[in-house]
Amino acid sequence: MIDIRPFASLGAADHGWLDARHHFSFASYHDPQRMGWGSIRVWNDDTIAAQTGFPPHPHRDMEIVTFVRTGAITHRDSLGNEGRTAAGDVQVMSAGTGITHSEYNLEDEETTLFQIWIIPDRQGEKPSWGQRQFPKASREGAFEILASGTPEADEALAIRTDAKVAAATLKAGQKAVWRSSEERHQYLVAPTGKIRVNGHDAEARDGIALTGEAEIIVEALEDSEVVLVDAR
Repeated sequence: MIDIRPFASLGAADHGWLDARHHFSFASYHDPQRMGWGSIRVWNDDTIAAQTGFPPHPHRDMEIVTFVRTGAITHRDSLGNEGRTAAGDVQVMSAGTGITHSEYNLEDEETTLFQIWIIPDRQGEKPSWGQRQFPKASREGAFEILASGTPEADEALAIRTDAKVAAATLKAGQKAVWRSSEERHQYLVAPTGKIRVNGHDAEARDGIALTGEAEIIVEALEDSEVVLVDAR
């Protein structure tokens, strides 16, 4: 099964400082047909104005992955963690028993990012936060795993769920292959460029939901970047 979800069909919320697009039901956007995909619960496509951001707020029992597309985001939390995550890099927050955090764009330009929430396999554990810079050259022409439930095997940031978050950068005409199992759920978005996924075309920022596919072939019809989540 492959379901292409055009960008124009996504939920939308414009708060002035935040222009958000919701791939799944979130906040005031509710669609009973889009409550999640497997254990993927949230995929928000956010544009944050310069010198603004999310003030301190709490979370618990959720794995929250932030993939920064342009600009940078600065994180602070109740554990004392603080860090700046720039374009192309990733931060992961395991909310566990509870954490309060803020996410601000302290740059002089807007920041764009994907905020991805995945339901954890384990609850009641201590909260944690981490970030990592990933050399962009390592994902040219192939998928690189950025966050994983088996971080030691994948050399990735750790998440407390049976899932992987990966990205690839493709020149026009290049293909990247992701191999999985048919019972799992994948969700892909190309922040830039037009792609073809197992024979189905998608534009930049469209959502692509897949299940029942053991092999996913992503072809770049234009220079493209692709972010993928593979979950139970």
